[in-house]
Amino acid sequence: MSKFAKLEIDNTSISLPVIEGTAHEKAIDISSLRKTTGLVTLDNGYVNTASCQSEVTFLNGEEGVLQFRGYSIEELASRSDFLEVCYLLIYGELPSATELAGLQERINTHGYIPDNLKKFFSHYPKDAHPMGVLTGMVASLTAFNPEFLHPFLESNEKDTIIAKLLAKLKIIAAHTYRSSRGLAPVDSRDDLSFSADFLNMMFAEEGKSFDIKPEIEKALDLLLILHADHEQNCSASTVRLVGSSNANLFASISSGICALWGPLHGGANQAVIEMMEAIQKDGGGYKKFLAKAKDKTDTFRLMGFGHRVYKNFDPRAKIIKKACDDVLGQLGIHDPILEIAKGLEEAALEDSYFVERKLYPNVDFYSGIIYRAIGIPTNMFTVMFALGRLPGWIAQWKEQIEHPDSKIGRPRQIYQGKLNRSYTPLSDRN
Repeated sequence: MSKFAKLEIDNTSISLPVIEGTAHEKAIDISSLRKTTGLVTLDNGYVNTASCQSEVTFLNGEEGVLQFRGYSIEELASRSDFLEVCYLLIYGELPSATELAGLQERINTHGYIPDNLKKFFSHYPKDAHPMGVLTGMVASLTAFNPEFLHPFLESNEKDTIIAKLLAKLKIIAAHTYRSSRGLAPVDSRDDLSFSADFLNMMFAEEGKSFDIKPEIEKALDLLLILHADHEQNCSASTVRLVGSSNANLFASISSGICALWGPLHGGANQAVIEMMEAIQKDGGGYKKFLAKAKDKTDTFRLMGFGHRVYKNFDPRAKIIKKACDDVLGQLGIHDPILEIAKGLEEAALEDSYFVERKLYPNVDFYSGIIYRAIGIPTNMFTVMFALGRLPGWIAQWKEQIEHPDSKIGRPRQIYQGKLNRSYTPLSDRN
């Protein structure tokens, strides 16, 4: 039986349909509101607005649940690998052995970047932020793929452009790192896993292969899986909004990378490490910084705690914390930053200020420590986030462009500026 919500305004009553999702979350469909009443809704930050109906990712922040296409993040993290999760997110089902091999083969076919594009790296300043380089290089892929810029791609064309982007973002990310250090690029290898290939392109010495420890390869794969998608966050929404204009996949993903760059989104893991390094430099007294975080007059902010959606533990944070202990233990690394992180978490979880506000560690809190252990510099952390988030962005873009009722995104506003002003000539202005 259909359900409706009743809205009464100026002695007029209208009925709005109530939509229910498969997990029983409910939404009031206001698609006809402006047409029937002339009204719009105001929702700063879109915290109460569903921008779409999606089948990609389910997130329940109150219960701390995260699922990709119905599979729990805990099970995928323990049993799957990144390429399989890529297929799952993009195509909707876990792949057969043949389907997975087909995706790997398509990626291998595009495991290079054109020489003319490769030359771009030498023209960026050595101190350029890697996210700026990544954004520019991905956007530049449009110039090298004109046949894929039209909005009505056939299924085989979508498969090709998706494989191209999965292959080339990995290469661009690794080349960005090496270029900033004056190192020659290392070619992609089709005999390695996605994560192992990336590590080899990052760290191999010229003429030699990088000694890839299984613990590091597994840890990187885990981090990429945990970052692979996260529902309608800032960057995913950006990708969908840009894609709604029928912009091509390269342009849409480039816009997502820009959105991810901010410290309130993907840049948070870099901010966490920088915060912990500042605490270490100050002597390691993390309790002092907890007190600063609670002081409303202090500008200090405790990074890595709390989440816009989760009002419980971020399930990814639990997985990463254990992985952090395991990886550093297996590699024999003692990182004082990890001890500061554990101390901060333990003290915060016993502090009523943080408990009452449900400020728990999020995915960014421990991920940077693993990246440090792998040897990835702080300014590359957000690039790693982008590399992991790529299949989710692709899945969101693909779902958006394939939806039969897809419309170009065009939010409304409530104008609060001045009206009907008369123009004053420059000579008459004081």
